[in-house]
Amino acid sequence: MTDRPQYPTLAITALKRWAPPPALAGFMALLIVMFGVAYGVGASAGPVAPGMRSTEVESPGFVGDLGRPHGHSGGTGGTR
Repeated sequence: MTDRPQYPTLAITALKRWAPPPALAGFMALLIVMFGVAYGVGASAGPVAPGMRSTEVESPGFVGDLGRPHGHSGGTGGTR
């Protein structure tokens, strides 16, 4: 009985060619785990400054103000 060499299929060969290196895959897994741990610690710690208010303006002082300091042309060079 003759033993035929087993050749990998085309799909396995293509998968091995396009698979990331093991070191890169391990590094990405480490980043994901560290992000998850940091998010969990931050969520359990709660807000840093609970009394802090948003800087969002409900209504501008006048139309066209857009919350910019007066005298700022917004990059248009002063011409509108």
